[in-house]
Amino acid sequence: MRVLIGPDTVGPDVSDDDLRELYAAPSTPWLRANMVSTVDGSATGDTGVSGSINNAADKRVFDTLRSLADVIIVGAGTAKAEGYRPTDTPIVLVSRKAQVPPSLVGAPAGSVYLATCSRSDGIEKARATLGEEHVLTLGSHRVDLPLLKATLAERGWGNQLCEGGPHLLRDMVFQGCVDELTGTTVPRLVAGSNGRITEGAPIDKPLDLTLLLEDHGTLLGRWRVGQ
Repeated sequence: MRVLIGPDTVGPDVSDDDLRELYAAPSTPWLRANMVSTVDGSATGDTGVSGSINNAADKRVFDTLRSLADVIIVGAGTAKAEGYRPTDTPIVLVSRKAQVPPSLVGAPAGSVYLATCSRSDGIEKARATLGEEHVLTLGSHRVDLPLLKATLAERGWGNQLCEGGPHLLRDMVFQGCVDELTGTTVPRLVAGSNGRITEGAPIDKPLDLTLLLEDHGTLLGRWRVGQ
């Protein structure tokens, strides 16, 4: 792995320690979204999950970002599709319907939280599943994402990592929550009708490239998100 755009202090072979420095958050609270896609823009392969297109280079950066994060934010639908399991880092599910994926039911207390809204029909079941103190009610008809960011920061979780999915990423960008997008482009073409890394009503946000790495044709970038 080598640096194409970024600091000239890193040698020709980027180490794991280098990655931690290259991806360090400049301040907190800092919310970065991390996604992967193919050259032709697909966020998944034929299995319908991102795991069907990622590779070793993407996994290195994925692991680095998780090691830097205080908390992982993910849409409940994506967590269900990708088979999320409890990690050493707290996971916050975002679900307007207050749904907890089966793979996270029974997780150790405090390892999984849920951000939902007060009008959700599933909120009582979620409280019974995760514990009332682990269900965050933020908004009435939809999850207030800026409030979610602030609430997590107040808990001491200033380095926030969002892992999608596409609808949540679009909504977070639209509501001005995302400071940075880290994106991997893998050297593959898959065609088909798979979704992109953002889905939903149109948005238009400028991005400023601050880092670009390359590994055997895989491109890994950091973009600041314009406000």
